[in-house]
Amino acid sequence: MPTSENFDQLLKRFGSASFSAEPDSWDTNPDTENPDANETSRYEYGVPVQTVDAFLRLPSPVVSSWCSDANPAGFLVNRATKCIRSVSVEKCDTIQALSMLFYINSSILAVPKSSQTVNITVRSVAVQSLNGMRTLPHGSDVLRLPMILDALCINIVLGVSYHIMYTDAGEIIEAAAAFVLGAINKETLSIQQSFEISFTQVNTEPVPLSGNPGYVVGLPVRAGLRPQRSGIIQNTNKYSQLTILQSTSSQDCLAAQGARAPVLFGFNMISGCTLRITAATKCQPLTQTLLDLLKGQNFPEYVASFGNSQAQDVLDWVPITHLHTSEQSSCQIPVSLEVEVKWTKYGSLVNPQARIVNVTAAITTTTLKQLPSGRERTIPITSSVIFTDISSPAEPGYKAWPTINAKLPFDFFFPFV
Repeated sequence: MPTSENFDQLLKRFGSASFSAEPDSWDTNPDTENPDANETSRYEYGVPVQTVDAFLRLPSPVVSSWCSDANPAGFLVNRATKCIRSVSVEKCDTIQALSMLFYINSSILAVPKSSQTVNITVRSVAVQSLNGMRTLPHGSDVLRLPMILDALCINIVLGVSYHIMYTDAGEIIEAAAAFVLGAINKETLSIQQSFEISFTQVNTEPVPLSGNPGYVVGLPVRAGLRPQRSGIIQNTNKYSQLTILQSTSSQDCLAAQGARAPVLFGFNMISGCTLRITAATKCQPLTQTLLDLLKGQNFPEYVASFGNSQAQDVLDWVPITHLHTSEQSSCQIPVSLEVEVKWTKYGSLVNPQARIVNVTAAITTTTLKQLPSGRERTIPITSSVIFTDISSPAEPGYKAWPTINAKLPFDFFFPFV
């Protein structure tokens, strides 16, 4: 972290157009002056993610727009880069940076300088045609290497998205990569590649609250699952609770898979993307893909009524009501997800607390008609969330005027009566 004391030293070391990505502490030779150099430590913010051979590559433009593979991915540093790479059909199968193996063949060290490694698994592979349309191939061949086919070179890497799971002890426990593969022809001299990396902490304790007790505007709506009718199980990551589809710059639904935005209390939100359908599109796989896109993974069953509702207090959680709007047709595909959160002001009129009382999730479908051969159709896919205040209006009240309840003692008229 730059400070007033070390700024000049950091500027001298990193201020040039290019610099060494490997710090001096990466020296694997025994150091007599530092006997603890080989001890297992932990990852800290900004430290390059180490692999067996060097570091996890996150290609990016350095001086010009051309890709530099010497750029390391920093721990906990979420980044998205784009750069240009020179290609040719005749040599595409020999350029390492165009192959999936270049990005997954080296295991990540769980902690710096340790012997424990974590393999990079392939989460998904999307194939992009020359006209820009993306499809998800079906089959078990996860690894696709560049191949020269007639006048084309297929299966070259156009984009890589890393997702790293880590613990609060600074240890990496899981790594996955999602690829976008494409094709080039003889006229293609260069391509643009995109790279992303994100980090998610697991087993975070305690679960962050969103208010005490009522919800605070701008904090995530807490949600969870209730397996076996026991207590509520809540994911500590806000991106794995109640979320909606996150829009991307390309507005491509297949490119937006996995990108979620947390639902923030009091914020009405809408997002969407577009999906291109061809005559070869099948109904059932497309329906499941769109459902996963709209609802994400592990769509929650319950929402906390208060910002500090405890997982063991099941009565403090509101079940999500699912609605389904469709037409009578042979093939119905989901096109929108609308979440409505109804809340009310609870407690004192001076300091009311926001409390969720009802949540509905409505899926709207449309009819998928068979297209003629060679024709395409673009369908908009949307997801939204709206917050509705159903509080009864506060009305001023007045206490009743006091009444006089006068009674005479029983012997008031003694001895006359």
